[in-house]
Amino acid sequence: MAVAAPVERRSTLFTSNVFTALLVAVLGFLFIEYVIGRGGGPLWAFGLSPNSTLLLAYIVGVLLYLAVLGFFTYPFKWILGGDETQEERLYRYGAVPGIGKYFRLTLDHKIIGAQYLFTVLLFFCVGGFNAMLIRLELTGSNAHYFSPQTYLTLVGEHSVMMLIMASSIIIGPFGNYFVPLMIGAKRMAYPRIEALSFWLFLLSGLVLLTAIFYDGFPTGWTGYAPLADQAHLGMDAYLVAFGLAGTSMIVSGINIVATVLLMRAPGVIWTRINATTWAVVVASILAWLAAPILIGVLTMVGFDRAFETGLFVPAWGGSAFLYENLFWTFGHPEVYILAVPAFGVVLDILSVFSRKPLFGYRAAVVSMFGIGLLSWFVWQHHLFVSGLTPGLRPFFMFSTEMISFPTGIIFLSALGTLFLGKVRFTLPMLFALAFFPNFLLGGISGVFLSDVPADIQLHGSYFVQAHFHFVLMGGTLFAFFAGVYYWLPKWTGRQFNDLLGKIHFWTMFLGFNGTFITLAVVGLLGMPRRVPYYPPYLHTTNFIASVFAFILGASIFPFLANLVYGIVWGKQVNENPWQARSLEWQTTTPPPIENFDEIPQVVAGPYDYGVVPSRPMAILRPSQVTAAGATAGAE
Repeated sequence: MAVAAPVERRSTLFTSNVFTALLVAVLGFLFIEYVIGRGGGPLWAFGLSPNSTLLLAYIVGVLLYLAVLGFFTYPFKWILGGDETQEERLYRYGAVPGIGKYFRLTLDHKIIGAQYLFTVLLFFCVGGFNAMLIRLELTGSNAHYFSPQTYLTLVGEHSVMMLIMASSIIIGPFGNYFVPLMIGAKRMAYPRIEALSFWLFLLSGLVLLTAIFYDGFPTGWTGYAPLADQAHLGMDAYLVAFGLAGTSMIVSGINIVATVLLMRAPGVIWTRINATTWAVVVASILAWLAAPILIGVLTMVGFDRAFETGLFVPAWGGSAFLYENLFWTFGHPEVYILAVPAFGVVLDILSVFSRKPLFGYRAAVVSMFGIGLLSWFVWQHHLFVSGLTPGLRPFFMFSTEMISFPTGIIFLSALGTLFLGKVRFTLPMLFALAFFPNFLLGGISGVFLSDVPADIQLHGSYFVQAHFHFVLMGGTLFAFFAGVYYWLPKWTGRQFNDLLGKIHFWTMFLGFNGTFITLAVVGLLGMPRRVPYYPPYLHTTNFIASVFAFILGASIFPFLANLVYGIVWGKQVNENPWQARSLEWQTTTPPPIENFDEIPQVVAGPYDYGVVPSRPMAILRPSQVTAAGATAGAE
């Protein structure tokens, strides 16, 4: 696609943007649900149940949403023998002035990365607000703010919203924006399905919120059947939302793997791909393989609810164990879909701010693939207390503990990179360093939960919740903020305020550890999850956890203020303020539509800090490549 001058296009109320798409989708949903569905409408004349009608309304709403955004326009035009004009193509790639391009279907991976960033932050704030309401309820030993049903709805909304958000917290913003830049590609392999992954991701969170209008769902994020079969209509929102998120993960994973396999610039051999790209590839493969299992089991629950198939109802010949096995076959690889990209981000940041090559680069990359492989052999440790196949417990205990070995190699790589390095405690470095003690606490607590006798005592307690949050929030979220502080100057050409950033870091670090260390203690004292009532002797500990949780929640405000400051008023910086070697820092700021003025010729790796004799930078334009560089690039 040739680069041309920006295209001007008049914007109207009826332009295909997210607001128009959501309006049409809501109208279609209401028409199916309330006009021809409930209350004796034509659909009820065919004997459709309320669950069937609601699921149909959600499906129609999703199709209308995608149609108004324009996902069906190009395929139909292509089938009929037409094609986009150059002006339409540039418009689709965001070559227009103003911020309107961020609210409509665009095919530029950089715009999609920015769309993911702000949507992730939106979902994080919504899920975090629900968490504050949960901790408010638990400040006292008797429920006094919400009814038990409302409390369970808050727990479900918080947990599923955070899981949907976390599934794309690294891959969404940084994978989409920077992976093509990191490998010297002009674009993603399949721009349209990349855009589809984002718009399904956005819709999944919005659909989840509609569960509130249908009495919520009582199952938490796991959606266990047969309780899911018996739940209110809000359970259908859970099924559709999680299904949309799973579909988004699948198409995103296919796109990223294809991009890295097929679109690397000349000289980007496998050992010149940085850790972030490798980590995103591993997570994308896991998403590609695991998310279809999630969609399958959600579809089965939908059939149970809409057509009374009884797949998970023992009284009808079904099996609740079937649901548990299918869900956790997805659920445990899902943990590493979130965690592995965080490994890559923090390892790259440690190398840049230690001014040292990444220690044990090959071992770290192999370990990421090892984590991905082993994640498929551990799912039944979630079923230790179910009574299913006791003879398999030793195998799953062993395989769960085995996953500590490749994770430990990641830690050794980090420590080796820091050893004798010229460490700079920048904002990205602070968050990257905090990742390791947080994740270490999550890993150590996980060892106890992998042991059958200990797990039987701790299963379903707040100790499990603390473990889960240390692994995911303590790891993934801190890596996310490290990435935001690290890469924002490449997006905007401006720098964050250092004081606001440090206030954000310390309030978040202290609030997070104070909350979940205390909740681990509450769990050891016997408090179960998902209950609004607890014995009076746990009051003080719960109150302390809630105070720290409010500090953690308040930490988002200096970050949001800093984000606005960094985008609007931040100090302008050059194209490579961190003096990093990876490819994304070698192009202009912000990058052009096709990322590079010329296809780069890569002649060295991204980690050659302090190498003697000095080697050329990781990128040279074709006209500048020496004979020696060309030889190196052809390895």
